Amino acid sequence: MRHRKHTFKIGRTASHRRCMIANMVKSLIVHGRIKTTERKASELKRHADHVVTLAKSNALANKRKIVGDLMIRYNSLTTKEARAAKAGDTSSYNIDRRVMGKLDELAKRFANRNGGFTRVLKEGYRVGDGASLCYIEYLSE
Repeated sequence: MRHRKHTFKIGRTASHRRCMIANMVKSLIVHGRIKTTERKASELKRHADHVVTLAKSNALANKRKIVGDLMIRYNSLTTKEARAAKAGDTSSYNIDRRVMGKLDELAKRFANRNGGFTRVLKEGYRVGDGASLCYIEYLSE
């Protein structure tokens, strides 16, 4: 029986789904709003809310769990990037390095909220295949 075995498959293998969700959550954290299909957004909402919940408790185990779930890789900086980072310019960082900083900001923003950190706004239909599109974003609170 498949009781309580909820997952969305959408024609992808398990490893592809895991990578896709991790990349989408990282993009959502960095940009605050992304455009995707409704089916992906409904699954992404679960994962994005869970990541913020983990980030709210400032425990080392939770930070390590986030790094593992989102597959964050800290690539070494070149000397030019290291000099810029030391001076305070973090724009040269790749997206993985920016995620944890943005996640701390989100945790502070939602400190008094118990759940429901994201919302899905329907947008229309894609021209090529007619898939229903929507925006998913973090609340402004």
